Amino acid sequence: MAEPAVRHDVFQAIADPTRRSMLKLLADKEMPIAAISQCFPMTRTAVNKHLHVLSDAGLVSRRKVGRETRYRLRPEPLAEIKEWLAFFDQYWDDRLAALQRFVETDSDE
Repeated sequence: MAEPAVRHDVFQAIADPTRRSMLKLLADKEMPIAAISQCFPMTRTAVNKHLHVLSDAGLVSRRKVGRETRYRLRPEPLAEIKEWLAFFDQYWDDRLAALQRFVETDSDE
């Protein structure tokens, strides 16, 4: 019996710096795996594994063109990360405002 496909979440997918670099590389253009592999100091098999994690998380799309597979960024799932980080924006806004009040109060004395 076949095992179910592992589904990676967006946070897990971007946890690796190599995969984040791949997303940047694919931000402006669709690229074949051979071209992507040339940009990283690892085997094509390793690059392919990283691309599969990104694909499973919905961060890249892939399509066959002849004998090659081309990849392109799908930025929509990154909205989940943006929403998560937005929560912490308020935290930092509050902390920075408190620091500003502290500095201004301390300098008035």
